[in-house]
Amino acid sequence: LSHNDEDTFKILIATDIHLGYLEKDAIRGNDSYNTLDEILKCAKTNQVDFILLGGDLFHDNKPSRRCLHNCITMLRRYCMGDTPIHFNILSDQNVNFNTTEFPWVNYQDENLNISIPAFSIHGNHDDPTGAEGLCALDLLSASGLVNHFGHSHSVEKIEISPILMQKGKTKLALFGLGSIPDERLYRMFVNNQVTMLRPKEDQDEWFNLFTIHQNRSKHGPTNYIPEQFLDDFIDLVVWGHEHECLIAPTRNEQQLFYVTQPGSSVATSLSPGEATKKHIGLLRVKGRKMNLEKIPLKTVRQFFIQDVVLADYQDQFTPDTPQVTKKVEDLCYAKVTEMLEEAERERLGCLLTPEKPLIRLRVDYSGGFEAFNTSRFSQKFVERVANPKDIIHFLRRREQKEDIKGQTEAKYTAHSVEGLRVEDLVKQYFEATEQTVQLSLLTEKGMGKAIQEFVDKDEKDAIEELITYQLEKTQRHLQARGVTTEQDIDAEVRAAACMGNRAEEVNVAINRAKALRLERGDEPVDADLSRELALDSDEDSVPFPPPARGRGRGGRGRGGRGRGRGELSYYLSQIKAH
Repeated sequence: LSHNDEDTFKILIATDIHLGYLEKDAIRGNDSYNTLDEILKCAKTNQVDFILLGGDLFHDNKPSRRCLHNCITMLRRYCMGDTPIHFNILSDQNVNFNTTEFPWVNYQDENLNISIPAFSIHGNHDDPTGAEGLCALDLLSASGLVNHFGHSHSVEKIEISPILMQKGKTKLALFGLGSIPDERLYRMFVNNQVTMLRPKEDQDEWFNLFTIHQNRSKHGPTNYIPEQFLDDFIDLVVWGHEHECLIAPTRNEQQLFYVTQPGSSVATSLSPGEATKKHIGLLRVKGRKMNLEKIPLKTVRQFFIQDVVLADYQDQFTPDTPQVTKKVEDLCYAKVTEMLEEAERERLGCLLTPEKPLIRLRVDYSGGFEAFNTSRFSQKFVERVANPKDIIHFLRRREQKEDIKGQTEAKYTAHSVEGLRVEDLVKQYFEATEQTVQLSLLTEKGMGKAIQEFVDKDEKDAIEELITYQLEKTQRHLQARGVTTEQDIDAEVRAAACMGNRAEEVNVAINRAKALRLERGDEPVDADLSRELALDSDEDSVPFPPPARGRGRGGRGRGGRGRGRGELSYYLSQIKAH
């Protein structure tokens, strides 16, 4: 495809920018801002027709003032100007941009001067919440800086209506679907409740581009969206949410479309998928043909990860070797030093690359080895790495079990919750609990939802309210039935649990939590740095108990806000006690 052509769409593609991630960290605080600046500068340099963002522009559902200010500043700097726009929109914009009181593309607004329009769907981090169903993108949309599309208002059926664009002779249909809980969307696809609308005339002349923000890899039976669910008339899918950069388009042989997964622009976890070099894409579309040029990002902090299995070093030491812990520590020191030297060699001549890299060494200490003090170890690298507190990640092979195919699968238990979602943690807890002491008042689904609201949406009272609501409801039920003996109480509780509407109860509890926050006049608070570190820390965080409940609920003091594994464990143990 020719690089500059009156019939060629040039589109800059990026996803999962996670603006504001770790913004309070002294070393990494500006990483997400620097990379967004690079992405927007790249769009301007390449004179693209528009920018397409695949969700999670923001890391937090309630971005800080600093985060919003930086975002607005950059969008205004790079996306406003006198450069003419060379494509037209042919579809009904009232349908395309249905979340705003200004339902038309920003460059057609007579009060705005836009040179590069940005189109974005929302992700799971910056999804619409509250009674109004607004998200941070809607603020940018109302200010005329971003065109928010792909927001489905119905939970019963989804109709995806494309933004129909034309540049010269090329016709482009841009479909988008903002993040929806995977299980719900999976069920809607299975029940044929998702429809992608197409123009009635000249259907074969349109290049169909679809932007989605869901799990692509399988996390559970229905906790992902299989590619074959998507319509086969699509030409290219831009897949957001998955952080590993797999930007080169891959062909789905069943549906015959291509999928590009740009990955995240900043590493939000120290996992192997994040170590892949980060890129954005420059997509050119002419007629029904396309070309995707991948552009490496230069401002992204380097990240190196390596695995060490101590059992493989039997020629050097065994668990019985004198001073074995010192020898293990020396081995780890050598491995980290190697990664630092590699980072230094790679960074030579790259002035935009941050000086201190991210380093992660995953140590399998199965077979009788002891973990050493990671805090003391980290002190040796405090001036050389960006993540001195969590360089070492200990994990242990727990058991060997045979799967259906007869292959042996190793199970690991780790010292951190890295890479696991909240629902996974709750599921693990319920599965690990013996059947005899299995929770009967609270279910895996209910607790998963409440804890997810607690972690992702900053609803501090969600878990507490769910527990209190269930206890109060059960107590009323038992009193009404006149049950007194322990055996009868158990039977009644189980019977009530089977009959109850769990989804309704969770919603009631979460609404109570939101009402409570509003009643207290709580402001949305920025995510504390300790929360971010705790989620990826190898050190045991110290749990703090929730405040005593008073019926007045007026001025309840809150402890620190580091919601890592410690506090989660505390709540789960408290639930079990109930």
